[in-house]
Amino acid sequence: MEIEATDNNAEKLAVEWIESNLGGRVVASHSQGRWRNAWFFKLEKNGEILPLYFRGHRPGLGKDTRRLKFELKVYEILKKYNLPVPEVYGFCPAPEGIVMEHCPGRANLATADSKQEQEAVLDQYIDALAAMHKIPLEAFESLSLPCPTTSEERGLADMAYWEKAFRQQKSRLGERAKPEPLIEFVLLWLKANVPENRDSTVFLHVDSGQFIFEKNRLTAMLDFELAMLGDPAADLAGLRTRDLSEPLGDLRRAFARYEKITAKKIDSNAVDFHTVRFAMMTPLPIAALCACPPTGVNLPQYLGWYYTYSRVSIALIAKKQGITLTEPLLPTSSLLANEHQPVYSALRNQIELLKKFPEGDEIQYQLDIAFRTAVYLQRINDFSAVLEKDNLDDLSVILERPIASMKQGLLLLESMVIEKGLSLSSMLVPFFYRYCQRHLFLLGPCLRELEGARLQPLS
Repeated sequence: MEIEATDNNAEKLAVEWIESNLGGRVVASHSQGRWRNAWFFKLEKNGEILPLYFRGHRPGLGKDTRRLKFELKVYEILKKYNLPVPEVYGFCPAPEGIVMEHCPGRANLATADSKQEQEAVLDQYIDALAAMHKIPLEAFESLSLPCPTTSEERGLADMAYWEKAFRQQKSRLGERAKPEPLIEFVLLWLKANVPENRDSTVFLHVDSGQFIFEKNRLTAMLDFELAMLGDPAADLAGLRTRDLSEPLGDLRRAFARYEKITAKKIDSNAVDFHTVRFAMMTPLPIAALCACPPTGVNLPQYLGWYYTYSRVSIALIAKKQGITLTEPLLPTSSLLANEHQPVYSALRNQIELLKKFPEGDEIQYQLDIAFRTAVYLQRINDFSAVLEKDNLDDLSVILERPIASMKQGLLLLESMVIEKGLSLSSMLVPFFYRYCQRHLFLLGPCLRELEGARLQPLS
């Protein structure tokens, strides 16, 4: 009889599977405390300790068994070509996840001990990325990946998959769904601006820049669940978006190294295009979650991703189209918005107090979500009225009629985008930029690593 994994017994079942299939005894475990099922285990076997990592489903993709098993196969293939990836030990069916080697090291080159270490590790990642791009495509035949044959297929990549999922999720939400004129606009722009004469196809990391390091050494490339075949420029674009949350150092230097290793000049237009596309691959799958968040979700984190990466796409489109952007006027101080303001402050302070008590990683993670949400609520109370008025004023000008609510305005704007396409770009792009900036201001310190993040230029 199969036992279904629940939030309460998932870790216990994972331990049982590891001990049954790998032998030995799990002597230590702790949750990674994040937005997916993920644990670190220590397995005692034959007098030695084997560090393990359990990697479960990615929220926003659903419980897709095939995608997890796909990633497992990717690790096995890359290992054969001596790429720095973890050893895989098997697939746990309940809870579903990959059981792999826990390699030493940490993520985020911003935590490097010195600039020299940062540059050394990034050089090693670029070397590994270039080596992966040279692996014959035949090596990946067992993955049954679609192989693009035209510039359009290489340019749009897996966008059709994400767009279909976005529309299905939006349809399921019905009236609870939020109108998405910005997403509709960017999708139209991407379809109309695919780079031409792109004829190279390689195996892509896709979520590039995902790696860990220790003592001047790249120890493992990670997170291949989105991997596919496509334009190598896509992986360089991925490094630009990764740099927003985990600063990588000088990417112009890194790209020059990639050019030298591959003996191929980087097409900056193609990299820009894929930067717009890949940035939009964050809002697309999480739009429904942001509109109707399930219990336990770290909503400020997801909203931060949604508006930061939406802004990246819009700002880069503005640059490509020669459209001038201006910053919105933002409140300079927190005023007593209404008589309920002290309640929001009290909630924030109480949760901050609870965070100081020693608890397990998972409890601290959940308390941190509550704290971020309380801070966000306080800022909404303090600032949202004036910012919403500014958005409504902008929408009234664009739509040439008074707008009473954001939902009404965004719904009308969505219809306008779908009907008139890109012909109104010079008016829409500046509004979308200001709209994102206002929301990012509301999130403020809740953005954490994304606060103030800006895209590195290519030149």
